[in-house]
Amino acid sequence: MAKELPELLAEVRAGTGKGAARAARRENKVPGVIYGAGQEPVSINMNFHYLLKRLKQGRFLSTLFNLKVEGGEEVHVVCRGVQRDVVKDMPTHVDFMRINDDSRINLFIHVDFINADKAPGIKRGGTLTTVRAEVELEVLAGNIPDHITVDLEGKNIGDVIHIDDVVLPAGAKPTVDRNFVIANIAAPSGLLASDDAAE
Repeated sequence: MAKELPELLAEVRAGTGKGAARAARRENKVPGVIYGAGQEPVSINMNFHYLLKRLKQGRFLSTLFNLKVEGGEEVHVVCRGVQRDVVKDMPTHVDFMRINDDSRINLFIHVDFINADKAPGIKRGGTLTTVRAEVELEVLAGNIPDHITVDLEGKNIGDVIHIDDVVLPAGAKPTVDRNFVIANIAAPSGLLASDDAAE
């Protein structure tokens, strides 16, 4: 059974163009648009503080939402872009794409590392160096994973973890067609210094 989707709230924006968008911002709202799935685009407004709070929760661009539009539709969407003010770094516009549950989409999925306490290399003072904290995967919209898991148990200094070493969720596959590095366990600087001295 698919997990219940997090909700977003918006309202239909009357009028389009820069004038309507500026009017929305004066009312402490962020203008946006819903597009895709062969339907006409719908202009929306979102409460500025509400949107900012959701953005700060993280993973906004990799979450499938149930977007409820007051006076309009209720639709499954993913965010495809948040425009920000170049000075204040605050959201000024947001784009959502309609998604069917059987659509395949590319999203960045968070990497979760477990069992660091069972990694001999880390116990010896090695450092987990994360090359990719998120991995772009092609996933089924109705079954978007919250994260992928990298098990560090048994990993030693010098070990490198590639995408092929990770068990991916059902239906998910990397968008990059090569065995790229996710992380490695680097030697501590003291150990490197002693190795150099020995040489």
